[in-house]
Amino acid sequence: MEFFLDTANLDEIRKAQAQGLMDGVTTNPTLLSREGGDWRRQAQTICNEVDGPVSLEVVGTTAEEMVREAEDLATFGDNVVIKVPITSEGLIATKALYKKGVKTNVTLVFSPLQALLAAKAGATYVSPFVGRLDGISIDGMELISQIRTIFDNYEFPAKILVASIRNPLHVLDSALIGADVATIPFSVISDLAKHPLTDKGLEQFNADWEKLTK
Repeated sequence: MEFFLDTANLDEIRKAQAQGLMDGVTTNPTLLSREGGDWRRQAQTICNEVDGPVSLEVVGTTAEEMVREAEDLATFGDNVVIKVPITSEGLIATKALYKKGVKTNVTLVFSPLQALLAAKAGATYVSPFVGRLDGISIDGMELISQIRTIFDNYEFPAKILVASIRNPLHVLDSALIGADVATIPFSVISDLAKHPLTDKGLEQFNADWEKLTK
């Protein structure tokens, strides 16, 4: 499973890259706004520094607006993936961008039927939001399982990109189900290697080493 970092913060991107844990980046207007300054310069810098895919989101509401914005964003680099919402207009834009050879990430997916429509429209990635479903007492991981079954049934090339990840268990469940990608906040990706028994073991090894060197 690939790990994308869900951020627009360059320090987080550089740390994750140094750890070898990052295969790409997903951004959105909210994440870019948190960084302040010129969003275009920030997005361009991210595209320059990241080897893998970088998702940049359109904000238009009509297919024409989305396609126009997507063509602009695509100039930031060959690794740009356009985030498009799962709306009727978004599906039209996704199909148009597919025909132009522009990669897309259809976002804000909350049902298996939405995922099916996105795949049929030619999406490169489909992003179901598990954390937001969990927040309203719906099992987000069941959605991932349903999408995996549908995509496998019909051999859709679209990749399942699990989004709105809130904890390491979401990452584990996504991997067990067979999701292609998980886009993970830096705080969660930093927790993946942690375990209390690892800390305890290191503490014991260090204490024993101190005895040996006295």
